[in-house]
Amino acid sequence: MGKSGNEEMVIEKWTSEAGLFRMPGAWATLLLVLADVLALEVSLFLAYLVRQALGFLFPAKVPLEGLAPLALALLLFPLGYGLAGLYPGYGLPAVERMRRRVQVTFLLYLALIAWNWLFSQEDWSRSVLLMAMGFSLVLVPLGETLVRELLARLGLWGVPVLVLGAGKTGALVVRKLKEDGVLGLRPVALLDDDPAKWGMEVEGLPVLGSLELAPIFVRELGVRHAIVAMPGVPRGQLLDLLEKYGGVFTHLILIPDLLGFSSLWVSGKDLGGILGLEVRQRLLLPGSRFFKRIVDIVVAGVGGLLISPLLLLIALLIKLDSPGPVFYFQDRLGKDGRRFKVVKFRTMYGDGEEVLAKLLAQNPELRAEYELNHKLRNDPRVTRLGRILRTFSLDELPQLWNVLKGEMSLVGPRAYLPRELPKMSGAEKIILKVLPGITGIWQVSGRNNVTFQDRLSMDIYYVRNWSIWLDLYILARTIWVVLTRKGAY
Repeated sequence: MGKSGNEEMVIEKWTSEAGLFRMPGAWATLLLVLADVLALEVSLFLAYLVRQALGFLFPAKVPLEGLAPLALALLLFPLGYGLAGLYPGYGLPAVERMRRRVQVTFLLYLALIAWNWLFSQEDWSRSVLLMAMGFSLVLVPLGETLVRELLARLGLWGVPVLVLGAGKTGALVVRKLKEDGVLGLRPVALLDDDPAKWGMEVEGLPVLGSLELAPIFVRELGVRHAIVAMPGVPRGQLLDLLEKYGGVFTHLILIPDLLGFSSLWVSGKDLGGILGLEVRQRLLLPGSRFFKRIVDIVVAGVGGLLISPLLLLIALLIKLDSPGPVFYFQDRLGKDGRRFKVVKFRTMYGDGEEVLAKLLAQNPELRAEYELNHKLRNDPRVTRLGRILRTFSLDELPQLWNVLKGEMSLVGPRAYLPRELPKMSGAEKIILKVLPGITGIWQVSGRNNVTFQDRLSMDIYYVRNWSIWLDLYILARTIWVVLTRKGAY
């Protein structure tokens, strides 16, 4: 049966304006498998080198050829990653990907240790095996992330997604998916039953017609993923849509009328045929807070001791660079709105506040920038050394003392200024329920390139979606963002 003129028009318009993206999932899976295998084998070799370097602690020698059986066993790990849904893993958030990879890697290493102890005739080096596990827990997620980032930058990652609904929610979905290219869901067009929207562009994508055109994208263009972004549609009509298109697309995501709720750790529950969503704000649970506090004390205490020579060097350079104290203390809002003194390395001249007030009074453009971001890109108050310290976030290191005192956490919402409280517009009711952090989700999402309102939204997201995996993800991203100096000034 030939195509109708309408079908041909839609196909031609879509392929010309949005572009047809095709990268077989098999190729993406192959690249991820190769990255995982490389990370695992490198981890084993690094463990061997460390074991050799610490030979004075281990009298038994480990020949390099003795690692061959273990190297072969590591080739089976991708089977575990595949069973965990990580190949290619389109649509999985970064935090969930990291959680699955770390858990599978840990469990498979435990299985190797148990196999060697119970059944194997060969006696593998336990020290090498344990160190290889430690390296793998870091390098495997890192390698996977680098592959995804590289392919996303080259435009070779993900699957095409059709968005059903061109209203505000549809526009929000398109914008968020475009911002997170590593997620692998690439919006390419929208459909809507409102004729007034046909031919319009939403976030740079065309609205090509009514929902009746959806089967064309499946049949002629191979699109298998769709997102229903119409939360305001009545329940009966929404059920009809799901029944109609649930059998058309192999992957159909429904955006419910729950914008602003927790999204990471929500689980569906069958309540006698009624769909329920279990939402738990884990960061507000006593057990979670206790565990987070223990991690803060251990990491801040050990980390502070390890970097103490660096802290002394920075303190000396500050004294040599400009007159004034080494440290800067400032009132900030802590948990439950209690004020505390946050401590930083001084990065400004002593008369900084007077200079700022005079500058903002004389320059309306700078005043507008400061009111929007609460920071200035070219701040005249900052010293020469201060710019370097801020670029690499070294001025934040003394806040480890605030962490040890229990006033801050390693990861958390931003520590807001008391004068910013009126501008938080009610967000403080959620954000101030927990300890502020040295780093947080807004710092790894653009740092100073995000507006004040964006920071509030991100901090609310953090509180509602917290888990230890989210903290680990933010800490890892913090290192990357600092090294790349993204959004730093």
